[in-house]
Parts: sequence; structure tokens; C-alpha cells
Amino acid sequence: MSVTMRLVGTAVAVAVTAGTFAAPAMAAEHRVGHEATRKAMNATVKDGVPGVALQAKDRHGVWKATAGVGNLRTKQPRSAHDNFRAGSITKTFVATVLLQLEAEGRVSLDDTVDTWLPGTVRGNGHDGRKISLRQLLNHTSGIFNYTDDEYVQSEIFLPDNFFRNKYRTWAPEEIVGIAMGHKPEFAPGTAWGYSNTNYTLAGMVIKKVTGNSYGDEVRARVIEPLGLHGTYMPGTDHRVPQPSSRAYSQLADNTTGKIYDVTEFNPSAANAAGEIISNPGDLNRFYSALLRGKVLPPKQLAEMKTTVPAEVVDGRYGLGLIENELSCGVTIWGHSGGIHGSSSFAGTTADGRHSLAFNFNGDWSGDPVKVVEAEYCGK
Repeated sequence: MSVTMRLVGTAVAVAVTAGTFAAPAMAAEHRVGHEATRKAMNATVKDGVPGVALQAKDRHGVWKATAGVGNLRTKQPRSAHDNFRAGSITKTFVATVLLQLEAEGRVSLDDTVDTWLPGTVRGNGHDGRKISLRQLLNHTSGIFNYTDDEYVQSEIFLPDNFFRNKYRTWAPEEIVGIAMGHKPEFAPGTAWGYSNTNYTLAGMVIKKVTGNSYGDEVRARVIEPLGLHGTYMPGTDHRVPQPSSRAYSQLADNTTGKIYDVTEFNPSAANAAGEIISNPGDLNRFYSALLRGKVLPPKQLAEMKTTVPAEVVDGRYGLGLIENELSCGVTIWGHSGGIHGSSSFAGTTADGRHSLAFNFNGDWSGDPVKVVEAEYCGK
């Protein structure tokens, strides 16, 4: 993709072909405006996305809009309040917890992985004694991405295997062990490479430091203090709480274009790299509060915003946070996420005053960059 932002897949992002649906016209709530964003949302539905749920917040207030359908069978429209699997947006929440722990003096991002997880990152050239926690969070560790493993891909992407395994629980130790069966992508600190294994390990470090699961820490430190009432760390729960739409995928069955309902599955395959469930309003509140310094002390927020070049996202990557300069010169901070049946984006301007979050309930079509560009640049 040649544009300024790209969806970054989580543990189960799928690369599949486009399809098209008949869908009702977009419904919008509250004030008129955001014409370019409306147009971009409608275009994604024409391109094959079943439906879009979106909220934007700026100096004029909150604007809520939907396009397409939330259920292909009943044609029920989407809701701007829909809960959905937000995929790799989880990474910002997990990084936030580790940075809070650093601010409390309980951990240093310069600690090696081996300091907290001795012997876990070892084998085929991997060495946790040479990788820092900071390198996990900014994807400069070189650790192999477990979702690139052929066995993992066959278990979670092939239709027959997906439906046989959709309630299966994947332990983080199992996930890391699969990654250790491969050689590193590069020596630590010498390049950038997106790896979901990094955040699986970050979640394991959080548990070692606190004695609690990363999900419990995210709830206690971020979700509850900010009042994110539609945001969940589901762990092994296969359900998406209401209100929500159905989620659709073509899985790996690209040749036929068959569409599968993948709403229910155990998200432990995504683990700390991508399990979170949220909604547009909650995500706007989170990223706005984060960038306004309401979640992290100034030192830790500055660390989070210290970025390295990241070609895959057509921007720069900090600690669980992506920096992108749009075509009109506006810089936004946020993250994108893809998981079975779901593609999402959430972010805000540097001052936290103009936030945008949306979700596609299909994972094979649609360009989220066009929606982002439309909202911030009017095109």
C-alpha cells in the first residue's frame, strides 16, 4: 500500500481477496458534516466490506456514523456503538501497562527479556540475554513472528481447521515455543520487523512482575480508571459482548470467495498481541487520554512516542504506538488491528483533540487509510 498508513495484522490477520455485498445506505447520527468521511465509508462498503462502525471526536463534538450491515443474513445495520475485536490495538494497552510499571520503578525497559523470563527466548539463534524489553515493544528484537509459522497458519486460517479449533486455548509458552523453532529475523536492534511474539512475551513479563495476568493489569490500570465500559480483555472467552455485529472472513479459501461467520472464537491465539474487544467511543477516549498525558507520566509518554522507521506501517513505530504523517501534513498517533473478521483503526492528533476510531466487520476488503485521510484531510 502506497499510502501513509497500513493496517498492521495481529496474531490472526488474514490476507484474502475482495468481495462485494449489497448493503443499505449509511445511517448517521448527530450533526451533519464529515462529508469526505461519509463518502469514504460508503466506498468501503461498495468495495466489499459488510459494514463500518465509526465515531470521531473533535472541537465540534462527537460524530457517530455507520455504513453497510452488521449481519449479512438479516441485513441488520451496524451500530456506531458496536463492540468488536480490535486486534493489534491491544499492543498500545499492553505497552502502556509496562510503561506504568517502569514509572513505578518495578521494571526497566532496558532490562533484558532473560531478566524476567530466564531461558524462555533461546534456540536457533534467539537469545533473550541480548534483547531488551524496549526492543520487544518497538519491534526491533528480531524475534520470529509466530503467526508466520506454517503450522499456526494452517490451524487458524484454513476453514476446516479454524472451525475445529475455534474454542482451542493457546498458551503463551506454546506460542513462544513455536517462534523459537525458527531463526531470528535479524540481530536485536539492527532492524525493524513486526512480530506478534514480542507482545506475547511482554504479556508474560507483566505477569512475572506483578503476579497478575496482563489482562487483569490492563483492566485495573487502564480500562477501569478511564471508564471504558465496552472494552474487554476476554482471555479465552469466545463471545463478543452486545451490542455487536457479526464478523466475517474468507479465511484462506480465497479461490471460491466463500464468506464465513467467524464471530465466535477463543482469542488466546492472539494473546497479548491482539485479544482486546472494544468500541469506537472507548478507543477514542483511550487514545485521547493517552496523548494528553492522562495515562502515563511525561517521561514514559515521551518514551512511548520515541519512534523508529517502520516500513510496514508506512510511518514510524514507538512503544505500541504508530506515528503517521498524513498527506495534508497532519500527524496522528494510534494503532490499527486485524483479526478474524475484523479490521480496525484508532488514533488521535498529538494534542488528543481530534480522535477517530472505526471497525470493518470483514477482513478481506476495504482500505482504512482512505477513511483516515478523509476524516483528517477531507479527501
